[in-house]
Amino acid sequence: MRALLIDDERRARAEMRRLLGAHPEVTIAGEAANVSEAKEMITRERPDLLFLDVEMPGATGFDLLDEIASREQTPAVIFTTAFDRYALRAFEVRAADYLLKPVTPERLKAALEHVRTEDRSEPQKLPLDQFFIREGERAWMVRAVEIKLIEAEGNYARLHFGENRPLILRSLQTLQARLDEHFFRANRSQIVNLRWIARMELEVDGAVRAVLKDGTEVIFSRRQSQALKERMAI
Repeated sequence: MRALLIDDERRARAEMRRLLGAHPEVTIAGEAANVSEAKEMITRERPDLLFLDVEMPGATGFDLLDEIASREQTPAVIFTTAFDRYALRAFEVRAADYLLKPVTPERLKAALEHVRTEDRSEPQKLPLDQFFIREGERAWMVRAVEIKLIEAEGNYARLHFGENRPLILRSLQTLQARLDEHFFRANRSQIVNLRWIARMELEVDGAVRAVLKDGTEVIFSRRQSQALKERMAI
């Protein structure tokens, strides 16, 4: 099993190297101190496993996972961080484990065992079935089925669920790659959960106007309208 150590602290990488010395089945393919270095190394080395810090200069470990999410094969991830507040989000992105620094030999052994026993025969980018969302002092754990609409706002995405409309720092393209088949790209700035459509109407130009269960209207682009018609056998 080939692994990359991604951490901006040199001492932390050295300590992980020391701990992994007790596990000859793991070969350290390289080290990276930031997301930019890590992306290049992942492309070059094609590792099976990432030991990934969360807080690094310039971008976080979660940003790295967002950027490589569209690849056909993604490595398993074990987060290594000094902070416990990211544990729920790590669960959201289906990390194999979440190790708090200082990492103990026992926890490392258990994490590696978890990676070894995972079913690697299926692609790693399983659809997200729930989101951990934080905006200011508020936080939500939301099931994907509850999200009716996602709208782009610059580099952010606004999620509509219940009466809530929080922003998250993710692009529509990144989210679309991780959502199930019920989420359909309506146009350049909106993704609709088809389970929330109450009715559809055809415009004069052939575009589809969808009315959601809460009354929200979404107009599909002509190209996506045609794709939706084929999908829904209209």
